[in-house]
Amino acid sequence: MTGIHVKSPLLTLYDLHSHTTASDGALTPSALVARAVAMGVDVLAITDHDTVAGLEEAGRAAGGLALTLVPGVEISTQWQNHEIHIVGLGFDVGHPAISALLSSQREKRLARARTIAQRLEHAGIADAWAGANRFAEDQLVTRGHFARYLVSIGAADTVAKVFKKYLSKGKPGYVPPQWCTIPEAIHAVQQAGGQAVVAHPGRYQLSAKWLKRLLDDFADAGGDGMEVALCQQSPQEKTILAGYARERGLLVSQGSDFHQPCDWIELGRKLWLPGGVEPIWRDWPITRRTEQSIVAEG
Repeated sequence: MTGIHVKSPLLTLYDLHSHTTASDGALTPSALVARAVAMGVDVLAITDHDTVAGLEEAGRAAGGLALTLVPGVEISTQWQNHEIHIVGLGFDVGHPAISALLSSQREKRLARARTIAQRLEHAGIADAWAGANRFAEDQLVTRGHFARYLVSIGAADTVAKVFKKYLSKGKPGYVPPQWCTIPEAIHAVQQAGGQAVVAHPGRYQLSAKWLKRLLDDFADAGGDGMEVALCQQSPQEKTILAGYARERGLLVSQGSDFHQPCDWIELGRKLWLPGGVEPIWRDWPITRRTEQSIVAEG
């Protein structure tokens, strides 16, 4: 496991999925780090969409704080006409394999964003490209930035309503993605010394049959783990996902998928794993050090 900088020998709360203004989050990397500390998070992974641009600032901000930062990224992939997100954890940020993949993803994301802007303009949304870029603040433009712009001009009341009216499949601003494949994402992350994790598997609106097929394909491609614990989640879903992980020999992860301060999603909130599973951090240096500290104190 490479790229992890140990900050504290006593670690308890892991949040391994979060976003900053480097992609579609509302907080700067520095502000996210400060909020994580305030919320009692001990180990944080910043996993911006197809970019590691926020990690350097986050690392500077975490200096001297009781917080361990894990290098992360959330990679968009294409599987059976579905967009599936793969979280990479603990990799060497400068490794050629991950750098090449993310460069390709940035080109695809830029081309898609420009096409979305054109289609929104045709649908009567003026200044869509310029407006989304104002919210992106010179970072990668995502659908989330378009959604925030549309809310700001009164095209809809909420981001969710923007997606439903303009940006989802069959709507005026929808553009089919052309991302890398799941095996390509796994290979790049693992070549860079990290672990590949299926993000929020319960959010893809797949039937149980198709979700199992996705997880089978992911495991067959050599993937490492899957998220089973999120902020907004029923205990039943957590139990079901944990069972799927055990059946496929996958490690399990947890994360808030934090984007911005709100009432229902918060860094570190309700993040716990059910029994009978192996956490993704099982063999990390920080975990081994924690165990040694506990034994020593006992």
